[in-house]
Amino acid sequence: MTEEHAIFVGGKPFMNYVTAVVMQFTTKGANKVVIRSRGKFISRAVDVAEVVKSRFLRDQIEVTNVRMDSEEFKNREGRTVRVSTLDIDLNRISKELAPAEPVESAPVAEEPKPEATPAEPKVEEKVAEVVEQLDETPEAVEETEEVEETE
Repeated sequence: MTEEHAIFVGGKPFMNYVTAVVMQFTTKGANKVVIRSRGKFISRAVDVAEVVKSRFLRDQIEVTNVRMDSEEFKNREGRTVRVSTLDIDLNRISKELAPAEPVESAPVAEEPKPEATPAEPKVEEKVAEVVEQLDETPEAVEETEEVEETE
């Protein structure tokens, strides 16, 4: 049975979710990540999927499925409420390697491996920062969301 990697999109800053999805693919080794959202956060989930696909993991992932649904439940006042839901499946693109050509028995000098591009460490540093923010306790998150700046 495969483990499902799911990111639930809500009211946190946009980049937190982008980073969480990138982390699932890069550090957790996920082949599939599901971005889930409800109600007013559906548009944010779509934006997260597009930014991850087109900027951070370009040519590495693809949107394979989008599921729309709705959930019905009773709110605090006891009224029945229906809210829309959206699941976006992102899958890693598997690059099929062509069969290797036969090599002659002559010794071949090994080519040096290309080093990481300068952009990769920056992405990893940003990911680490956002992960630290995501690891905050729920109480700390609630306090930071309630504080408003006054000028």
